[in-house]
Amino acid sequence: MISTNPVWIIDDDRSIRWVFEKALAREEIPHRTFETARQALDRLAEETPQVVVSDIRMPGTSGLEFMRELRSRLPATPVIIMTAYSDLESAVAAFQGGAFEYLPKPFDVDHAVELVRRALAESKRPAEHAAAEEAAPEILGQAPAMQEVFRAIGRLAQSQATVLITGESGTGKELVARALHRHSPRASNPFIAINTAAIPKDLLESELFGHERGAFTGAQAMRRGRFEQAEGGTLFLDEIGDMPPDLQTRLLRVLSDGHFYRVGGHMPLAANVRVIAATHQDLEARVREHLFRDDLYHRLNVIRLRLPALRERREDIPMLARHFLAKSARELGVEGKRLTEAALQFLAARDWPGNVRQLENVCHWVTVMAPGQVVDVNDLPPEVRAEGAGGKGAGAGEDWRRAFEREVAARLARGDSAIADALTREFETILIAKALEHTGGRRIEAAGLLGIGRNTLTRKVQDLKIDTPSHD
Repeated sequence: MISTNPVWIIDDDRSIRWVFEKALAREEIPHRTFETARQALDRLAEETPQVVVSDIRMPGTSGLEFMRELRSRLPATPVIIMTAYSDLESAVAAFQGGAFEYLPKPFDVDHAVELVRRALAESKRPAEHAAAEEAAPEILGQAPAMQEVFRAIGRLAQSQATVLITGESGTGKELVARALHRHSPRASNPFIAINTAAIPKDLLESELFGHERGAFTGAQAMRRGRFEQAEGGTLFLDEIGDMPPDLQTRLLRVLSDGHFYRVGGHMPLAANVRVIAATHQDLEARVREHLFRDDLYHRLNVIRLRLPALRERREDIPMLARHFLAKSARELGVEGKRLTEAALQFLAARDWPGNVRQLENVCHWVTVMAPGQVVDVNDLPPEVRAEGAGGKGAGAGEDWRRAFEREVAARLARGDSAIADALTREFETILIAKALEHTGGRRIEAAGLLGIGRNTLTRKVQDLKIDTPSHD
């Protein structure tokens, strides 16, 4: 059974146990302490921890022996290894052997608590990841171009080869990468995705390879990069064509010899990772223009998988539209909308420069904004109707998503805190204010358009201090 005290502390030093007891009790984190590793192992027969913090050197069973035993029973449980500086080599060995982090003694109590919090969050991810994978539908498509993609995924299922996925923005490159991972021998290990174009150049190296404590200003603790997070699994590098030249060199080195260094580090770390890269750009042209390394291009281009644009698979558009309408309705907790045959034909005739992502955004708009349950051509977004069949303009959804990505990246680069809360409040403020503006302040109508209850809307107007007149 899961322990009611999810954090276990193992140390023969009574003062260390006391420090952790006081610090974790202050933070209201349930915990249990053990004087020996053997006591903790015996307890495993009755309950299991979510996180373990263990010393290395103890009488009897050592921390390293305990970690090996725990990993054989509970491989996903994060273990933080405590060590004196004289044991640093052992700590590094422990880290390479699967430890979540190591905590040098003497340690800062706040830093130790923060490590425990991070480990608790990490311990919940495998279940969340499995649930998300189970809920995610297979990639949809009956068109011949998509059937070829499905056949390629099947052929590559057991391969360890590097794959380069090409296709226009919004064609679903990450979905294909996830499918390649889900059907591979690495499926039980992490799938880690990173958009190299969305992260500022100065932060990208640390994001990929991690950094040591003190490697640069603000690096107050050692941090694992995406290569380490994806250990044993798959690393998806999206928009690889935008990678800066110096990082192209570092990536080539990892792909060539299978080792890398954290920023500020001096010890090579092995990378047991399958790399899947993706780009919407013409990499051959970027090589000719000396913007992308020729040798890296050939390393990545072992197997190429091209995704068709949505206009190349128009027969799939009605099926995709129905799927996205149902998905939006589930997410918003509202009754699903239905497109008329005329509306489906109208959508199928468009060129969709933003591809599947743009279609999904339009379906989300329809779920929120279309007045009735049956949606005809005149109920579609104005910009969609204005473009008509064969339109070339970019979808509005594509534009706001890119702007949002830039805003998130900028706030991360500034080191802002509580980013999710701040952006959620701003998003909800704009959404509700525009809906009320659209309905002339009529809250019942605005709530219906947004797919939320009137009381919920009224509470949010008050909480967010939205200055708008009420007409009902």
